[in-house]
Amino acid sequence: MSDNVFDSVAAAIGNTPLVRLNRLTEGIAATVYLKLEYLNPLGSVKDRAALAMIEAAEAAGELRPGGTVVEATSGNTGIALAAIAAARGYRAVVVVPDKSSAEKLALLRAYGVEVHVTPGGRPREHPEFVRNVAQRLAAEIPGAWYAGQYDNPANPAAHRRTTGPEIWRQTRGRVTHFVAGVGTGGTVTGTGEYLKEVSGGAVRVIGADPEASVYGGGDGRAWYIESIGHYLHPDTAADEWPLSYRPAIVDRLERVPDHESLTVVRRLAREEGLLAGGSTGTAVAAALRVARDLSEDDVVVAIAPDSGRNYLSKYFDDDWLTRLGFAPALTPAEPVVADLVTTAEVRVIGSATSAARARELLGEATALPVTVQRNGSGSPVVAEILGSVTPARLAAAPGDDPVSAHLDPPLPVIGATETIAAAAARIGDHRGPVVVAHDGSISALLDAAALKGTV
Repeated sequence: MSDNVFDSVAAAIGNTPLVRLNRLTEGIAATVYLKLEYLNPLGSVKDRAALAMIEAAEAAGELRPGGTVVEATSGNTGIALAAIAAARGYRAVVVVPDKSSAEKLALLRAYGVEVHVTPGGRPREHPEFVRNVAQRLAAEIPGAWYAGQYDNPANPAAHRRTTGPEIWRQTRGRVTHFVAGVGTGGTVTGTGEYLKEVSGGAVRVIGADPEASVYGGGDGRAWYIESIGHYLHPDTAADEWPLSYRPAIVDRLERVPDHESLTVVRRLAREEGLLAGGSTGTAVAAALRVARDLSEDDVVVAIAPDSGRNYLSKYFDDDWLTRLGFAPALTPAEPVVADLVTTAEVRVIGSATSAARARELLGEATALPVTVQRNGSGSPVVAEILGSVTPARLAAAPGDDPVSAHLDPPLPVIGATETIAAAAARIGDHRGPVVVAHDGSISALLDAAALKGTV
C-alpha cells in the first residue's frame, strides 16, 4: 500500500507530527516542539498502548474471538481500547472515575462501550476504587480480559518501540530534552528509555506532574487536570505505584499547579492554534521552565496526549473556571467575589476528626466545610468537600464518632474570580455561609447576605 493508506484503524496509529511552538517561547533560545498525539486516529497518546496491550493479549491467548476487553481508565485508554475492540469484534466494558469529562463519556458510549462510573475519591482498598471495580467485572464476565494499563508491560513497550524512535527520527537526533506528563508512566518510561539509550545517555527526561501528585513529592490531594499524576487518598493503607512507571528513567520532575496548566493550555489554543487537553498544559508548562535555561543548540520535545475537544465543558469554559476561582481569560469589568473577602481565614475539619474534637474546634461557628483530612497540607480542594457541620448537629453525637458520620450537605461554592452578580444568582435563596474558592481550593467563607446585598 502507498503512504497513508491502511488496512485498519489500528494500522494508522503513530507517526504523529512535531509542531514548533513560536509565541509561547518568546525570549527562549532553545527550540520547543510539541508532539501532537491527539492526531492519532482514536484521539490520544493512549492509542499506542491500547493497541500494544490488545496485541500482546491476543498473542498470549488471553483475549480470544468474541471476548470482552475490560479496563479502568480516566477515559483515553478506554476510548482507544473500545475502538480497536470494535474493529476486531470484541465487546468493551470500561470503568471511569466520576471526574472524567462529559465529552469522554460520550465518546466511550459512541463506540458502544458499557460504561461504569465510580466515585473518584476512594482509597485503593475500597470496593468502589476504579481498578477494583474493573477487576471484579473482568472476573465476573465470561471470556473477559482486564487490560491493566498501570501494570501492563506492553504499555511502556509501545512507546519504546514507536514514540521514542519517531522523536529521534523527526529531530534527526537533535533532541536534548524530552518532557511528558506522568500518569500510568508508560509514555515517559518507554519513550525516555529509548531516547536515553539511542543518545548514549545524553537526552534528559523530564516528568511533568501536578503539584499535589505523589510522584513529585506532593501529598496526593485531588487536582483538576485529568489523566495525569498519582492521587493518594488519606485512607489508603499501602500506596502502590504503577509498574509501567520506572522513576529511574526520569532525570527531573516539574511540579505544576493547576492554575499554571490551565493558563498554558488556553494560551496554546489562542496563541499557537493548538487545542490540547489539560495534561498538555502541564507538559508544556514544564517544557517552558526547562527551556528557559537552555541554549539555541537545545531541542525540547513535549508530549500533547489528547485534544482540548475532550474538555470544552471544563478547561475552555469560562464559567467552569470562575466557579472554582481560577482566573478567566479576561478580567471581568464588574466587581468579583474576591472584592468582598476581608479575611483569608477559613476553618476546615478533617473527616476523621472525632465529634468531641470537632465540637471544640467549632466553638460557636454556624457552619464549617468538612474535607478529607490532609495533615496540614494547606487549603483543601473544593473537590474534596464532604459536607458541613454545626455545633447543634454535633451536640448529641458520641464523642468518638468521626465527624463524617454527622454531616449536613456541603455549603454552596462560589469562585473568587466570579462576578458578584453571577455568584448571587447561582446560590439562589441560600442563607448563611458560602465557600469561596481560589484556584480550586477553599480560601474563605462569606455570608450570603453580604454577597446579595451588593447586587
